[in-house]
Amino acid sequence: MSESSERRDRFEELAALVYEPVQRYLLRRLNPEDAADVLSETMLTLWRRLDDIPSHNRVPWSYGVARRVMANYRRGQRRHLQLVERLEREPPPPPPGAGGESGDTELTAALARLSPSDQELLRLWAWEGLEPRDIAPVLGLTTNAATIRLSRARKKLGEGLKDRGRFRTQEDTTQEGAAG
Repeated sequence: MSESSERRDRFEELAALVYEPVQRYLLRRLNPEDAADVLSETMLTLWRRLDDIPSHNRVPWSYGVARRVMANYRRGQRRHLQLVERLEREPPPPPPGAGGESGDTELTAALARLSPSDQELLRLWAWEGLEPRDIAPVLGLTTNAATIRLSRARKKLGEGLKDRGRFRTQEDTTQEGAAG
């Protein structure tokens, strides 16, 4: 008999012994849907810890596992409810393509004229505050490639804003100073 087959047989024997008592234990403490979820997680834990289960007192030991799984489940539910309540209190984020955090329609229009990959690159840099070394793993690039692409995307965005008379480059300022 193989080791995996022996392990499966041991678990099936344990499950036949503890499944119904643990199920009743959980149903007395939780609603049926939550009890089913906790029972599944308990049985998974028993499978993982099969070698740790004492040969005597297997049912009480399984109750202990179910009790801890139920406590974790309840904590998770509380955290979920707290998150939902917090999100209900916060204002919703701007819809996609609404200019992000700037609210500047000209900037939004100039950004929209760029490729989606350039838009994402610029958003990661400007809105999320990431440097090229941090952007690289997000986009699956090398740091050097992220630096080059960011430089090109910034230039394209600047040209889009310059066409609208909104953006002045360092070259523009230098040329005006030399002309004046």
